[in-house]
Amino acid sequence: MLNTADTVLHISHVTHYDYASRVDLAMHLLHLQPLSRADQQLEDFRLDIDPPATRNQASLDYFGNPQHHLTLTTPHHALTVRAESRVRRLAAATPKPSASPAWESVRAAMRYRAGQPWLPAAEFCFPSAFVPLHPAFQAYAQLEFTPGRPLLEAAIGLMARIHHEFTYATASTDLTTPALEAFSRRQGVCQDFAHIMIACLRSLGLPARYVSGYLLTQPPPGQPRLLGVDASHAWLAVWCPQHDWVELDPTNNLIAAQSHAVIACGRDYADVAPLRGVIQGGGSHTLSVAVSVVPEGEAVFTPSVADQD
Repeated sequence: MLNTADTVLHISHVTHYDYASRVDLAMHLLHLQPLSRADQQLEDFRLDIDPPATRNQASLDYFGNPQHHLTLTTPHHALTVRAESRVRRLAAATPKPSASPAWESVRAAMRYRAGQPWLPAAEFCFPSAFVPLHPAFQAYAQLEFTPGRPLLEAAIGLMARIHHEFTYATASTDLTTPALEAFSRRQGVCQDFAHIMIACLRSLGLPARYVSGYLLTQPPPGQPRLLGVDASHAWLAVWCPQHDWVELDPTNNLIAAQSHAVIACGRDYADVAPLRGVIQGGGSHTLSVAVSVVPEGEAVFTPSVADQD
C-alpha cells in the first residue's frame, strides 16, 4: 500500500542551560540536524548558538548521521542551542509483513561464515552501551518469534506486545536506567521501549538499531496546537532483506511513517544523543528543552543557510 501525499514538518528544538558558575571553556557534540535519505528530504536547517560558538564544524559520524562539533571559548553563565528544521517526509510503500522471510533465515544470514559476503546490518546484532543481551529479553521475544514465522509479522507482534503490556510513564526512568530494569518494571518512556525491543531482537541474533527523531502529534479536538510542548522521540528499526531497515514505534504501536522525522540512527541512545559535551567550570546546572513539531501551513519558517560554521 502506498501513502500518496508527502508531509512537510517544521521542527524547532531549543535547549537551554543555566550554570551555577561561569563556564570558561566548553566543547559539545550535537546530533540535531535531520537526515536526508530516500524517504526524507531536509529542505532547510538553521543552528543558532548563544553565546556564538568559536568553532562549529559539521561532519558525518560513523553511521552517516550529520553532527556538529562546537567549541566555545567565550566565558558564559548560560547556553542556548536552537535548531530549526524543515523536513519533507516522502510517500512510501508500507511493507507486507506476511511476505517477509522466516526470521530464522535472517538470523542465519547474520552469522559469520568464512568466504561468505559480510552484511553491514550484522554489526547491529551485538550488545551496546544501553542494550545488553539477556535471557529475559530472549524469552520475551520468543513469545512472538515462533518457529518459521515471517520476520516482520513477528516484529510487529512484539511491538504490539510491548505497547500493550508496558506502561508509558513520564519521568519513571532517566538516561542512566538500565534497559533490564525498565523491562522488569514494565514501564518507561520512548527511549526505554526502543532499547527493550532492540534488546529482544538482538537476543535472538537479529539486527536492530536505535532511531532518534521527532513525532508529529495531534492536539486534543478543538484545542490549538501549542508550541514548545512536544519532545524528541525514539523508536527502532529492524533489518529485513526485501526492505532494508523497517522502522517500528513501540511507544505508539505503529510502523514509523510520514509523521516521524528522523535525526539519526545508531546502536543505541549513546550514539545519537542530541547534545553532550564537556565544560570547564559551570558547577551545577539547570536544563530546559522546548520542542515544536508543526505541519506545513501551521507555522512561519524563515529559510536560512544550512550550516553555521
